[in-house]
Amino acid sequence: MPSETAAPRRTALDAVHRALGATMTDFAGWDMPLRYGSERDEHVAVRTRAGLFDLSHMGEITLTGPQAGQALDHALVGNLSALKPGRARYTMICDERGGILDDLIVYRLDEEEGRQKYLVVANASNAQVVLDALTERAAGFDTAVRDDRENYALLAVQGPASPAILKSVTDADLDGLKYYAGLPGTVAGVDALIARTGYTGEDGFELFVAPADAEKLWQALTEAGADAGLVPCGLSCRDTLRLEAGMPLYGHELTTATTPFDAGLGRVVKFDKPGDFVGRAALEAAAERAAGTPPRKLVGLVATGRRVPRAGYPVVEAASGTVIGEVTSGAPSPTLGKPIAIAYVDAAHAAPGTAGVAVDIRGSHEEYEVVALPFYQRER
Repeated sequence: MPSETAAPRRTALDAVHRALGATMTDFAGWDMPLRYGSERDEHVAVRTRAGLFDLSHMGEITLTGPQAGQALDHALVGNLSALKPGRARYTMICDERGGILDDLIVYRLDEEEGRQKYLVVANASNAQVVLDALTERAAGFDTAVRDDRENYALLAVQGPASPAILKSVTDADLDGLKYYAGLPGTVAGVDALIARTGYTGEDGFELFVAPADAEKLWQALTEAGADAGLVPCGLSCRDTLRLEAGMPLYGHELTTATTPFDAGLGRVVKFDKPGDFVGRAALEAAAERAAGTPPRKLVGLVATGRRVPRAGYPVVEAASGTVIGEVTSGAPSPTLGKPIAIAYVDAAHAAPGTAGVAVDIRGSHEEYEVVALPFYQRER
């Protein structure tokens, strides 16, 4: 008999989302809010005011021990042993062929009795893959790898009003908290790791807390942000926000069939770090290819019409219909007021301003302008 499909997991904020009338969806095995009302309104709120997200589906993995940094240097493409306590780094974990297993954010936390401590945050869909790979790759090092997914809920406040909102409920030094950094603090009476990273293109904060404290913190932030126009936000607007900001999404721009160099993110690979690391030989070859004329590049596409491209749609030469690439992500852009897409295209058609490029949308060739990423960048 076929096995029954497991029911999606629910975050500690599930009852809150349902009380708010959220449209829920199964995402990477989790029942998550897609939107609460208008996804466009939620998107605009984050760009102009602030939005509150539940990101508790993300996968947290902790490494502790005298050689935790060395283990991560071996397992990942970045130089994590050089990371100072309180700082974070965007990095990737690759297979032996250089293919991307996941993109990650790694936080180095304060030392515990002289032992190094790192928090690795993986995408929900890849959390088990990353956990298994880290466990295997850390076997020869003096470090312990712990699955902490059950021990964290994760809330995010994003948008230009987010610093003022968070300051009203914490005495943590937010002004001193740099981009890609984290510090322990108390927010609305709740112990939290306060991080400043984000996936929207706006300033904002992520709050790692115990699941039992998540609902209290959500309500406190909702009240603190009421006058500033903060709204609850779902996964749908999170996707359009990251798309405008040119940020890659695993399973779309990043896959096991792509290397960091294919995605234009070769900067995260640190060949000069101490020791060997998984995938090094394949990534050195990928770096050489990228230094020449790579066969394809990741570009932005902006519509001249109104039809929306979707992942998997072919990119073609408008005149001949010859396929020259493929859309990896596409959506209407509330900020630009027109459809946009990210696509891998042949290098000959990748320069910004290249004419004669179209997307095949169900048999109709819709012309697009090739642009440099990102589509949107906030004023700093």
